[in-house]
Amino acid sequence: MCQRRVLSAECSALAGPSLLHIIQSLSIGAIVIFAAATVSADVRVPRLFSDGMVLQQQTNNAVWGFAAPGEQVAVKASWGAEGRTVADAAGDWRVLLQTPAHGTGHSLMVSGRNSISIQDVSIGEVWLCAGQSNMGWKLGSTFGGEEEAATATAPDFRIFVSQREHWHEPLRESRDRLAKWSACNPKSAAATSAVSYYFGRTLQRVLDIPVGIIVQAYAGTPIEGWMPQDVQADDPRMLAAIDDLKKRSRRYSVDEAMQTFQNELSVYNRKIDAGETMKGQFRVLQPPFITKPATLGHQYPSHIFNAMIHPVRPYGIKGVVWYQGERNSKNVPQALNYRRQLARLIGYYRTSWHKLSGGNVANEFPFYFTQLPSWHAAQTDPVEGLEAPWVVNREMMRLVTADVANTGMAVAIDTGDEIVLHPQNKKPIGIRHACMALARTYGKPIVGSGPRFLSDTTRGSNIVLKFDSVGSGLVSARSGKLNSFAIAGRDMQWHWADAVIEGNTVVVSSQQVSQPVAVRYAWAMNPSRRNLLYNKEGFPASPFRTDSWLLFDPDRDEVVEVEKPKKPDGYQSADWELPSITVSSGSISRVR
Repeated sequence: MCQRRVLSAECSALAGPSLLHIIQSLSIGAIVIFAAATVSADVRVPRLFSDGMVLQQQTNNAVWGFAAPGEQVAVKASWGAEGRTVADAAGDWRVLLQTPAHGTGHSLMVSGRNSISIQDVSIGEVWLCAGQSNMGWKLGSTFGGEEEAATATAPDFRIFVSQREHWHEPLRESRDRLAKWSACNPKSAAATSAVSYYFGRTLQRVLDIPVGIIVQAYAGTPIEGWMPQDVQADDPRMLAAIDDLKKRSRRYSVDEAMQTFQNELSVYNRKIDAGETMKGQFRVLQPPFITKPATLGHQYPSHIFNAMIHPVRPYGIKGVVWYQGERNSKNVPQALNYRRQLARLIGYYRTSWHKLSGGNVANEFPFYFTQLPSWHAAQTDPVEGLEAPWVVNREMMRLVTADVANTGMAVAIDTGDEIVLHPQNKKPIGIRHACMALARTYGKPIVGSGPRFLSDTTRGSNIVLKFDSVGSGLVSARSGKLNSFAIAGRDMQWHWADAVIEGNTVVVSSQQVSQPVAVRYAWAMNPSRRNLLYNKEGFPASPFRTDSWLLFDPDRDEVVEVEKPKKPDGYQSADWELPSITVSSGSISRVR
């Protein structure tokens, strides 16, 4: 049922005929039972507020929960802060709790008709880490991950991970009853997201204060699923996706799907009540989810937001690390739309978090995202076209960093895999995100990103490319000439270019192009084997282009869908050497 929450009014905006049909299909008895349970309920809080939690320092943090309507609730902190409120008619309550500077060993007491004691509370820096499967990819399944996890004991680095869920209405709280805050140790590190682990662990080492990460990841999900429908109501691709999902759902019964879900949820809850935690030897029990009909599934716009983001807002955060985009890069037109959709998502997360937190989460909190890594066969042509939607998505992300303030992008083209969609070399990505945050958010005197293309100037048969974020200087990834640039004249025919580093510029030319007008760099699905451009601190440059030529002409071009490479028998992913990242702050000197 659509239950109003004091923190959000989005529920009513999402209600439609299908939702009303679902509500009407519920028995009156079930509704009466729910209402009775609400009236007699003890005061309680979501699992985000539990032993071992981390609160954002030096701000007013939203603390919320549930109680009987009209029940008086008080939240008292060991450092002296206190908040009082009364649960509303739906049983929802919220207070704002002031936090001091970073520290450990704190506690909270939540009191109504009953009391909840929350121990081992730390105060420090909190980040949300969200996205699809590559954000969720576990440390223990990456290159060097098992060795890293074996020594990953860091009591002041805390991790909160909840299982993937989606729902057709905003959820008041996650159904995952095993979600909890865990101090970083070999077991919790191995099981958490590799990118978020390396990001959070690096921050904690350098800042030397408590750091908490909230990991919300769901495999195979489009960006449209990570924000409400009404936020993107004018997006034609989102509307077309809804029409397609509705057509594919006609042969399935909503009532049967909901009944099956409720039965499976009852089984899940009974197992949890009985103390069970595992499904088999290796898989943790998780709440059920609906796959069919597609109108209730995880591909439908807003459904991931409803279950993965809505329940954690407006928890106090410093910023967001985002790793998603593969699902929105099946073809070039789809990838082109990512620029608008990513900017829209960032804007909505910021404004809604700011508003729901009473203005205490910054209106323009830092939002850092991962550029897509390399995938498919290594680049051989100077420029790839419609068969390479991932490079178009990378360009859209690069443009978002210019469109939207306080955003940044961790370049990942030197990581990846020719065959598998989930590359195992995640460490560089997490470290790069951390260095970006340390430089930009925390003001550390380090270089936080790779060379960024600024401008181009034509000088005779040469084009001179200017960069910033050059650090101690521009270099190639290895000895030898840069071989990752392409150049073209007005005929739009691309040729491999000669590229020479001169100070903070790269001079590009070709004997085959006497009057050049455009340059592209690393313009391919997988440019990772080329000799790429870096700064001396070990950060790579993003792919870019100087031209504004159409990347897709709907009157001329046919849509080309990217295909998943066939995995050869016995194929084994292999890591490769990268320039080391060099920073001069905190406990990091050189990392790979």
